[in-house]
Amino acid sequence: MRSMLALLLITTALPATSAIAQDAAAVPAGPNRLFTGEDLFALEQAADPQISPDGSVIAYVRQSADIMTDRLRSTIWLVDARTGAQSPLVAGPGNHSRPRWSPDGRRLAFVSAVDGKAPQLFVRWLGSGETARITGLPDSPSDLAWSPAGDRIAFVMTVPGAPAKLGNAPAKPEGAAWAEPLEVIDRVTYRADGGGNIKAGYDHLFLVPADGGAPQQLTFGAVNDAGPLSWTPDGKRILFGAVRSADWEREPNNSEIYAVDVASGSVTALTSRYGPDFAPVVSPDGRQIAWLGYADKRASNANDELSVMSIDGTGARTLTAGLDRSIDGAVWAKDSRSLIISYDDHGVKQVARVSLDGRVTTVVRGLAGGGLDRPYSGGSFSVSNGGRIAYSGGTAAHPADVYVSNGGAGTRLTALNEAMLARKTLAPVRQMNLRAPDGTAIEAWLATPPGYVEGQRVPLILEIHGGPHSAYGPSFSTDVQLYAAGGYAVLYVNPRGSTSYGADFANLIDKKYPGGDYDDLIAAVDAAIAMGVADPDNLFVTGGSGGGVLTAWIVGKTDRFKAAATQKPVINWISEALTMDNTGFTSRYWFSKEPWEDPMAYWNRSPLSLVGNVKTPTMVVVGAEDYRTPVSESEQYYAALQIRGVPTALVKLPGASHGGFTARPSQSAAKASAILAWFEKYRVKPKAN
Repeated sequence: MRSMLALLLITTALPATSAIAQDAAAVPAGPNRLFTGEDLFALEQAADPQISPDGSVIAYVRQSADIMTDRLRSTIWLVDARTGAQSPLVAGPGNHSRPRWSPDGRRLAFVSAVDGKAPQLFVRWLGSGETARITGLPDSPSDLAWSPAGDRIAFVMTVPGAPAKLGNAPAKPEGAAWAEPLEVIDRVTYRADGGGNIKAGYDHLFLVPADGGAPQQLTFGAVNDAGPLSWTPDGKRILFGAVRSADWEREPNNSEIYAVDVASGSVTALTSRYGPDFAPVVSPDGRQIAWLGYADKRASNANDELSVMSIDGTGARTLTAGLDRSIDGAVWAKDSRSLIISYDDHGVKQVARVSLDGRVTTVVRGLAGGGLDRPYSGGSFSVSNGGRIAYSGGTAAHPADVYVSNGGAGTRLTALNEAMLARKTLAPVRQMNLRAPDGTAIEAWLATPPGYVEGQRVPLILEIHGGPHSAYGPSFSTDVQLYAAGGYAVLYVNPRGSTSYGADFANLIDKKYPGGDYDDLIAAVDAAIAMGVADPDNLFVTGGSGGGVLTAWIVGKTDRFKAAATQKPVINWISEALTMDNTGFTSRYWFSKEPWEDPMAYWNRSPLSLVGNVKTPTMVVVGAEDYRTPVSESEQYYAALQIRGVPTALVKLPGASHGGFTARPSQSAAKASAILAWFEKYRVKPKAN
């Protein structure tokens, strides 16, 4: 599944801008206080729950905000799968993540980074409580995988290379203050959102003894190898996914499944279709390989399907073609006769069992986790040898906690935000089901302000998700809660193009985005008005990335909204296609031709083409280091609005990337506050009696 997305100055209390907000604000300090920007520093959530082989203990990553550094921090905790009792495993200074159990369950590998140094691989012996640093690496290890015998750990790491060079500069005299050397770029993809310019080097597989020693590099070459990794039960081979063809830079989506022989280092391709093949998992009996991928037909969206093949790469067949959902995780059952998988369905991630004849049985729903700012679907799971499932789950009222299931309804083991949220009155969220003008079924969710009384009309914010191939759902969202605390109803929608409703629904916008999704969004607004909740004279719109595109598109098509805030948008598809971090993506998957072959196709779908129609006061918000929808996109729109005399403001988040747009709690809260302040300028106030 493809997405444009591939993530405070501490704010003062939000103004009480409606009768509802005024009433709520008047309540004395206690359980009825509103959610505020400062509360972002108090939130925690669970991620990456890893259940022990015997199913008795779950290691998970506990994410919290550090108010002194204004950054998120990760620690590792253990929770008893029966009682819910928990204790810290690694909670000292730094960031700690990626806990992975040894096959015998007696040790836990993890990655820690302290004092800004390169993250290293550590192992904790659970019996003695002793911890040893296993590596002294120049870069971060990822995709940890224990060998079946528990004596070695495989991982992926970048091997530094020499930067490109042209010519020779004069010799610099000792002590001289010269300019920095020339920067020569010769790669197709030379920068990455969130990381900046890509350093010379390639990602490869390594092995290290589980009790420490020199790492051994397993794969080589001017290509990038990738995890997750999977060992064969005899410990002789490791499977991985990679694009290893000669044209790998121009075909980044054409990966194959490979096996590397641990003894000789020889690499063998096991798949050959055009398209992404990745995330291999070897069955416990060593006879089969399951993996994810699809045949790439250059549609803007495609389901990641679960397939299986024999251990030698023959007899490949797809198991989930009839499911019509994109699979994002798979684990073999211990008996090698079925797999446990996860996928999004109607905006909610769930776990299911799929048999080798393709029968799918839901096991548990309600997974959650990921970013806290907006209500995207998310979450992860792991499975014990006996089939017990640990997962991160949540609701619109609480961020992700650790849950466990024995095959039925899950049991919540942690309550990380119970005390903090008990002191708040949160916005209730209800689901809406509606029809677009052409009859297409659309799902949406509507949050109403704390203290809302049915029948009272309130200002409405339409909040649009990014992607556009992604999905919102009934998940906790700080943006939604902050907007609602300001006295607004918040409407968020899964219009056509959203995932979790099948490939056909997602591809209703293939090669024609933005388009019919506009009608879906407007229909949802009309439905909120018809319900008696939304004030038709107080409509506002915002959204980020793909939602920023649609925000700018909407104000170019209608004057119904009093104000708008387009966040990290694409404004001009030609300039975006040639300046984003993955320059081969847009023209290949969202258009039929290159920009110079059919420039009008790009222009006709660019919000900039409609700027002459815009009358709506529109604020533009972007991360100052955004390489996915580059800052120049936002600057173009701001300049055009200024030239036309449309009220506008350009808000930049210093140091923020596209994916890390709200990574720092202060900026997340300040951004939401700025949007509310912009809307407040243009909101129609109720007339005094």
